[in-house]
Amino acid sequence: MNKFKFLSVAVFASVSALQAQNIDEVKKQIDAEQFQKAKTSLKSIIKADPSAGKAYFLLGNIYLNQSVIDSAKIVFNDGLKAKDAPHFNNIGLGQIDLENNDATAAKAKFELAKSQARKKDFDEYIYIAKAYMDNSHPDYKAALATLAVAKEKNPTEPQVLLALGDAFYGDKNQNEAFSAYRNAFQADNTLIRAKMQLGVLLKGAKAYQEAVAAYNEVIALSPNYGPVYRELAQTYYYWALNVPGRYDQYIKQALTYYEKYMSLTDYSLASRMRHADFLILAKDYKALEIEANKMKELDNVNPRIYRYLGYAAFENGNYDAAISSLQSFVNNPSNKVIPLDYLYLGQAKIRKGTNADGTAVDAALYAEGIAFINKGVELEPSVADGLGDLGKKFYEKKMFKEAAAILEIATSYKESKSFLIDNFYLGNSIYFANAGKPVAERDMIALKKADIAYGHVIEASPETVDAYISRARTNSLLEDDQAMIKYYQEYIDHITAKGPEELAKPTVKTKLVEAYNTMAAGYANFDKPKAIEHFNKTLALDPANKYATQSLKTLQ
Repeated sequence: MNKFKFLSVAVFASVSALQAQNIDEVKKQIDAEQFQKAKTSLKSIIKADPSAGKAYFLLGNIYLNQSVIDSAKIVFNDGLKAKDAPHFNNIGLGQIDLENNDATAAKAKFELAKSQARKKDFDEYIYIAKAYMDNSHPDYKAALATLAVAKEKNPTEPQVLLALGDAFYGDKNQNEAFSAYRNAFQADNTLIRAKMQLGVLLKGAKAYQEAVAAYNEVIALSPNYGPVYRELAQTYYYWALNVPGRYDQYIKQALTYYEKYMSLTDYSLASRMRHADFLILAKDYKALEIEANKMKELDNVNPRIYRYLGYAAFENGNYDAAISSLQSFVNNPSNKVIPLDYLYLGQAKIRKGTNADGTAVDAALYAEGIAFINKGVELEPSVADGLGDLGKKFYEKKMFKEAAAILEIATSYKESKSFLIDNFYLGNSIYFANAGKPVAERDMIALKKADIAYGHVIEASPETVDAYISRARTNSLLEDDQAMIKYYQEYIDHITAKGPEELAKPTVKTKLVEAYNTMAAGYANFDKPKAIEHFNKTLALDPANKYATQSLKTLQ
């Protein structure tokens, strides 16, 4: 009997050792972002040993990483029933609570997990910290507080230091993040991610050349470490944005590195989706269309594929396919629709409804398109950035009403790089849409928006002199003589300050004549001497001006 007991203990110890060895191998796969391989490994471990609670937890975490929350929840709940280390699964369920904005429920589950940890254990604290960081509402202060306890227990543990680096980086404390990553790598020089993160810090500081050098050091140590190629791809992408002259060169390099990353991780549907997201950033829509069709072959029913198909179809000029794909996606209530979905769908409707030479639109399709774009902007104002280009295309075709509808959305985002010029085009679009119309037919509400738009231009750039004359013309259509006179006078003051050479230009002379005549006509309604004075100013510039001559005769 004693011999039997001894053998049982020995067998149990060997199984536990094998399980730990397998889990360690899975952790390496997860760190290398080989998620499909890790999922397969974990399912095999669970099948062979259903008591492996940590295997459930790691599998659930992968599902969370891939935003498959329902599957993650099922796995975590199954893991709670496991015999060995079930408490880790409370950490996973706590992260789901954080996703649902229930910090109180999450904290209770985290405390329960900690209460079942042994005195020297630190894994629980690392995973709790990651849960605080890796969700839609990250709380880096809570992560740092959790890791401070782990560091007290294990001050030189590399994994604790690595997690601290991530928390400090998220909390925008670059110096402490650098120290933590450096110390983690010094404590364990096989911890490649810690060294890679030193390059990530440089990328965040826009020191792109130095970041690339740091990544190359990582490649020299571990040439098959996939994540470093993803970081290189992202670094070249941001570098391209910051050096427009080398945009094409750096984007091509970025895409090459992302392909390398894919080859070293996996070509699963989840990975292809991450690749598709990067292709959207890099604006490689031909490649996006190819990738989307490959994803469709893998999983014809996954709704997110319709997003990629829609984006690619729009950018490649196939507006019917774009509308069909994106309409299918946004109409499904179970899909998480993002602002860009509405933006693309709205623009596709507008392009579909615009004739070949861009001089006429289908009013119904156009209205639907504007409504979808507005939905996107309501969710995230920054998606309006860049819409001004579409508005200007309608403006150039003299479709001023259509241009104004788009430019009004574009100017709703005050941080836009083209905010000033978009406001100028918005004001002009509304002005020209109403100029020449009888008072009863003018859109007075829109004209007031034009006045505000010109006001934004003047506030941001007081030396944009044409904004004053445009604002004066708009107030003339609004029949606000006082405001009209004020802005014409501001135009005159600014143009006069530029000196005789500017005043001698024929275009300036024409505008001054317009200003003096229109001001005089306004003054005629309430100040006859001022009206006479301004008509005389017109005649000083243009003695043969018939309007001023005839008006003076009437006034005198």
